[in-house]
Amino acid sequence: MKIKTYLILAILAVITASGLSAQNTTSPYSKFGYGLLRDNATSAQRQMGGVGYAMRSGRQVNVMNPAAYAAMDSLTFIFDMGTDASLFWRKDNTGKDHDWGGGLDYVTMQFPVSKIIGVSAGILPYSSVGYSFGSEISNGASSHQGTGGLNQLYLGAGIMPIKNLSVGFNISYLFGNIYNDVYVAQTGSSTQSLFEQVMEVKDYHLQFGLQYRLRLSRKNAVTFGLTYTPSKTLLGKTYVLKYHDTSNAAPDTIAPGIVKLRDKFSLPDTWGAGIAYEWNDRLLAEVDFTYQNWSKVKYSQIENFSATKFSNRWRVGAGLSYQPDYRGGYFKRMSYRLGGFYNRDYVMVEGNHVKDYGVSCGFGFPAYQKTVVNLGFEYSQRQATPNPLLKEKYFHITLGINFNEVWFFQRKLR
Repeated sequence: MKIKTYLILAILAVITASGLSAQNTTSPYSKFGYGLLRDNATSAQRQMGGVGYAMRSGRQVNVMNPAAYAAMDSLTFIFDMGTDASLFWRKDNTGKDHDWGGGLDYVTMQFPVSKIIGVSAGILPYSSVGYSFGSEISNGASSHQGTGGLNQLYLGAGIMPIKNLSVGFNISYLFGNIYNDVYVAQTGSSTQSLFEQVMEVKDYHLQFGLQYRLRLSRKNAVTFGLTYTPSKTLLGKTYVLKYHDTSNAAPDTIAPGIVKLRDKFSLPDTWGAGIAYEWNDRLLAEVDFTYQNWSKVKYSQIENFSATKFSNRWRVGAGLSYQPDYRGGYFKRMSYRLGGFYNRDYVMVEGNHVKDYGVSCGFGFPAYQKTVVNLGFEYSQRQATPNPLLKEKYFHITLGINFNEVWFFQRKLR
């Protein structure tokens, strides 16, 4: 394939992804707050437990730390896109259930502008919402449904001002709609009422990163990574639509009117830190820690919606990647990855923290030239604590295609 084909593919993928919501979620826990959060990890990084703050590779896009953009080869163009398919099982006091979900996960690209500067752009999910469950009420029944999420259309750059030290930034256009619906039907009535909260976000988001690589010997190196995302109030609006009869096309009322998000809804500051050990360009081992100060976030009550209590979120991830010999036979050129994570989430449900943890593994299959197909598997569990409330188990299959192309190479004329 020629580079023009990659560019056309990249443009089409971004346009397609821009029209999608960041939803491949099927969890009642996504009902709370902004939904389930994503951490900008690509398919290869998810195979390693979702690590990346200290990952410094010239062959893959690392949006988790924009300082990594500066480490790429000055002749290479990278295009990476990933999909996700999920099977899940859940259990609560009402019984068991199972289903599946998935879809396009991310689209990223990266290219150099000089020997010390790399630039990246793409679209990523920030959060995702997807749930559906019912409950009994006096003289009737209600059902709760939610869809949507927030996306990030980002542009970032990394620069290496001195050898082994790089800094970078991402600036994102944060956008998307979140819908939380409550359907109510009275016993003996043929009509059904709908109360729908809509949140529309159109804002910007910033992230800053730093990486320092310490060469211990000819074959051994350690990289330290640090990222920071400042807190900010959100821009956009929210409102509640009331349909006394869902057969009507238009809502009966909009209550309490359109509410601006500014100074009523916000996002926390986020810190990420990681340390990675590299051996002989074959082995990479990394440990990451993420901390988000959600306890100070504003999230206002709107009608009977948005009643959510937040707690500070923290996440630990660890992973390994091993490539026996990048110049050897096919199986020696493959990458073998393993990882795990533990996450205490930001939402609280009936006074309970929500946590999830899991293990992952995967393979990087060499394809045409430097292109790599990343196939990963992840098993995870999510539940509240100390009262479990709802127990969920997930099996994810991730597929990422990482195109590497020599873009700026010019042949010498004879």
